[in-house]
Amino acid sequence: NLSNPTMFLLLGFSSAYRAQVTLCLCFSLIYLVTVLGNLFIVTLVCLDAHLHSPMYFFLGHLSFLDICYSSVTLPKILGDSFSPQKTISFVGCITQIYFFLCFGGSECMLLAAMAYDRYLAICHPLHYLILMSKKMCHCLVAISWLSGSFSSLIQAFLTAHLPFCGSNMIDHLFCETPFLLKASCSPSAPLNKAALYVFSGTIAMGSFLLTLTSYVHIITAVLQKGAGMQRAFATCTSHLTVVSLFFGAGAVVYLVPHSSGSKEMDEVLALLYAVVTPMLNPIIYSLRNSEVKGAIRKAL
Repeated sequence: NLSNPTMFLLLGFSSAYRAQVTLCLCFSLIYLVTVLGNLFIVTLVCLDAHLHSPMYFFLGHLSFLDICYSSVTLPKILGDSFSPQKTISFVGCITQIYFFLCFGGSECMLLAAMAYDRYLAICHPLHYLILMSKKMCHCLVAISWLSGSFSSLIQAFLTAHLPFCGSNMIDHLFCETPFLLKASCSPSAPLNKAALYVFSGTIAMGSFLLTLTSYVHIITAVLQKGAGMQRAFATCTSHLTVVSLFFGAGAVVYLVPHSSGSKEMDEVLALLYAVVTPMLNPIIYSLRNSEVKGAIRKAL
């Protein structure tokens, strides 16, 4: 009976439920591919002797970082998919911000270290093994982790001390500093916002400039030495694709101003750099890297 209002309510509920199930399945699949894909890369790097080189040492750490990075947000988003009240405690929110910024900042620095590794391999091949020793590799990874941890600790501390006297609703998929600043009623919020952007900008822009400088030297060397260097440059294509995705999505989110009515766009962009990019990294390195493809064939 189409004139029955109960029928319309049931149809609406069924449609909303199907949408929730579809969304939950999509996020579950993305998280599964992210964890298994990156875990597979870490396992290959550890077990295959042909991948025991500085470039793949960094790749293993990048894959581990991607697992941690996506695990900060995706399980909570999945848990909220069927929850009528999507809540998080204040301590849980600050903790999520800390680890999200920590792993994101560490990944920025690690991508810069990988670009520096490619610069030494292409521009200084005779001294590569001396300059990029095992000790140097461990130092660069340690610097990446420490810089991300220190910067995120300060940002989380500043965010935790903001007063919230109005609505306690965050109109976003997960806790992120800009959205907590919007909810704050502190007169010093602009000052805190400036400080937060300085710390996050130092890590992001510093690592981006280091990466850009490395690639300027690499491209200059390739153009000067001609066709003989093009094969060496092919080892950079996977890393360059990952860098473009990661920094490109982050730049759109944090540098492009969004209007108050762009909630859906904010969520799509947040999913791009927080969820989709960690999933694509192992796929990119598997499809575009001949040594990784060889290791996969041997493993299978």
